[in-house]
Amino acid sequence: MRIISGSHKGKRLFAPKKLPVRPTTDRSKEALFNILQHQYDWSSIRVLDLFAGTGNISYEFASRGVNEVFSVDKNSHCIKFIKQTAEKLDFRINAIQIDAIEYLLSSISLNFDVIFADPPYNFDQHSYLRIVNIIFENNRLKKNGLLILEHCEKNFLGLHPKFRQSRKYGSNIFSFFEK
Repeated sequence: MRIISGSHKGKRLFAPKKLPVRPTTDRSKEALFNILQHQYDWSSIRVLDLFAGTGNISYEFASRGVNEVFSVDKNSHCIKFIKQTAEKLDFRINAIQIDAIEYLLSSISLNFDVIFADPPYNFDQHSYLRIVNIIFENNRLKKNGLLILEHCEKNFLGLHPKFRQSRKYGSNIFSFFEK
């Protein structure tokens, strides 16, 4: 995995083999950030990376200048890796070990400009839509906020009222939802 752009452009990162993850491919990540790059002033937004895994998406946001990145994953080894990598790269990433759904349902008072969620691929359509509903019902997005869900082709999320578009890159699909 590598950082595509920003202060650490081209930096290769190597996650331990024991992590139970499937990082977003560099090709898909580059395409996603090409969509996002002109929509935000990176230094003024708050980002939530749910099911963060290796922290791949969090590092990309931090490298581009986002100062408030929250990485959530329930796996302690993933969180340890994110913390170590963030420290090594001097990124301000808040790595939080908790189940993503529990985090969304908790009493946190934060809301976000961008929420990226990459749940395990064994999630079914109902589970993906539950995440979307929890985010909107609990006002986790700021006004004009964007939720991006990464999923496989078997799940169609386009009927949700907050759905705006989807983009396919290889076997990955990014579905976009807006407040």
